[in-house]
Amino acid sequence: MSRKNENSAFICASCGKNVLPLTNGSYRNHCSFCLYSLHLDNVPGDRASGCNGLMEPAGVVYNSKKGYQIRHKCQVCGVVQVNRIAENTVQPDNMDVILKLMKRS
Repeated sequence: MSRKNENSAFICASCGKNVLPLTNGSYRNHCSFCLYSLHLDNVPGDRASGCNGLMEPAGVVYNSKKGYQIRHKCQVCGVVQVNRIAENTVQPDNMDVILKLMKRS
């Protein structure tokens, strides 16, 4: 799969909302409304995971090189992955949900 195809619109498997592609030069990998993702990758971008479970937003971490990231935990297999927060784009991540996650972290 090309990187261009990764940044495409999708319907969120958790909340059912239409999620637009990012316009800030990065790649969309989670819902901007509820922050849920899907367990599609073993390594970022490879789409090689056979799990396909819902990835629940479980917290927020800070990386000095990548900034704030959402920590996702797969509800099926338990794997934990992090994804950058989507900002400065046509449909940025819901900051109210991110702030709630930060309080839990």
